[in-house]
Amino acid sequence: MSDDANQDESQQTFEIQKIYIKDVSFESPKSPSIFQEKWEPTTNLQVGTRHGLLADNIYEVVLNLTATVTVNEQTTFLVEIQQAGIFTAIGFEEDAMAHLLGSYAPNILFPYAREAISDLSTKGGFPPLLLAPINFDALFAQNQQKKQDAAAQGNAETKH
Repeated sequence: MSDDANQDESQQTFEIQKIYIKDVSFESPKSPSIFQEKWEPTTNLQVGTRHGLLADNIYEVVLNLTATVTVNEQTTFLVEIQQAGIFTAIGFEEDAMAHLLGSYAPNILFPYAREAISDLSTKGGFPPLLLAPINFDALFAQNQQKKQDAAAQGNAETKH
């Protein structure tokens, strides 16, 4: 076998096929009375990701963000978005693939979700909600550690 054939077999490919909003929701339950309140908001952000295989080497990754903004302990507005993307990933080992789908792809999707959330808050009559960057590598590492801890605890519980 030639060196060129070996290089082709071990070549890795990662491509973005499509980025899209899968689901979005904006609620402002206290409008219009909330507009009379002094604007001193508190923001709670919940982040989640999931992925699935669509076809050979083609994956959908979905970034779920829920931002709840409160003023005086009243929900001012709530915005939820599922920002999704379809990605091609070829030639990656299992650990590298998990990192691609659990961290790298959400990093690609986040700016799109952040922009949509900012636009929705503005269209709802509020100042733009500008989300700080998220360290998806750290979130992925935490999630992996939780899975390892749960597996270790499960194994410890089944041993007699």
